[in-house]
Amino acid sequence: MKKVLIVGLGELGGQVYQLLLNSGTPLRIVTADVDEDSGVRKTNLMKYVAGQMGLDRTVEFQKMDLFNLDQTAAMLRKINPDIIYSAATLQSWWVITILPPDVFQKLDEARFGPWLPMHLTLLYKLMQAVKEAGINPVVINSSFPDATHNVLSKINLSPHMGIGNVHNVVQPLRSSIADSAGVPVQSVSVFLYLAHYVSHYIPRFGTAGGSPYIMKIVIDGKERDDLSHESIFSELPKSKRRSGGLTGQILTASSAAAIVRAVATDSQELLHSPGVKGLPGGYAARIGEEGAKVVLAADVTMEEAIKINEEGNRYDGIEEIRDDGTVVFTDKEMAIMKKVIGYACKKMTIDESEERAKEIQAKFKSFTDKFKR
Repeated sequence: MKKVLIVGLGELGGQVYQLLLNSGTPLRIVTADVDEDSGVRKTNLMKYVAGQMGLDRTVEFQKMDLFNLDQTAAMLRKINPDIIYSAATLQSWWVITILPPDVFQKLDEARFGPWLPMHLTLLYKLMQAVKEAGINPVVINSSFPDATHNVLSKINLSPHMGIGNVHNVVQPLRSSIADSAGVPVQSVSVFLYLAHYVSHYIPRFGTAGGSPYIMKIVIDGKERDDLSHESIFSELPKSKRRSGGLTGQILTASSAAAIVRAVATDSQELLHSPGVKGLPGGYAARIGEEGAKVVLAADVTMEEAIKINEEGNRYDGIEEIRDDGTVVFTDKEMAIMKKVIGYACKKMTIDESEERAKEIQAKFKSFTDKFKR
């Protein structure tokens, strides 16, 4: 039975924990969070819920402060998990969505890239602690894996794979394709190679937003290139629309639970994952106990998939990730951040991430305080 450590019991981590607890997959689960009281309460609550359903689970909680590297490493060494799933971040993606609609719209145009320090900082500390602990778990991360993994790969600290993003559009696309082709959804498979920007854009606007992507459609084992991507995409915000925001986050949680389960059971399932082995963007991948392996559809090369994902990251505000891990941000998206909240950064090294995150936190708090009056 595999031991899974869930780091971060916020909205997303809590949902992943609940899904895994009730999945029927035999797991030993340890939860961890910096907020001990909230973490204990949430851990126990979901354990009691499982008990109500006739599933008596043994779960352990540990307080974990990722800013304390030595303490975290010692704890990881003691727990010695087979799998680590991290939902740790300094600011969840949904925080800006609860601003007034017109304010959110302006800030959303800065895309996800400028917020990178908020997602990179704690992940970097976790991966340093894993290395210091001398353990070798499969690490699965939810915090902007399309970019954070590629940054950390430059210093050999990337997690094995990410969750959500590319994975989140698979089911709605399969449903739209099934309708377009007049076949049952069970007959449809897709092979996607696309960045976070595209997975964010299609469900909201029905297009890829100008970014390159690759989608290969297979129906009953045969590739189909006669179906209009434009028509398929256009249905996602219409007939295939879904709840978004915090309500819709259960889709991302289910991606994480499915990937954790595939690793724990060595299922070798063909799923989709961002940040596989430190690569930029998202890929079709086979998942098992050793991690993830990119699966390339017919006529797709690795070089091509990487190139379109690097370009997709540019649409998200990340111009370049250099060989030493330095991130160069796009002028257009960063200009929006400066105009709206007063934050700007042209380039950032990995070790500058924490200070940049503190700067964003302070300026974002100053910006949002006026909406709380």
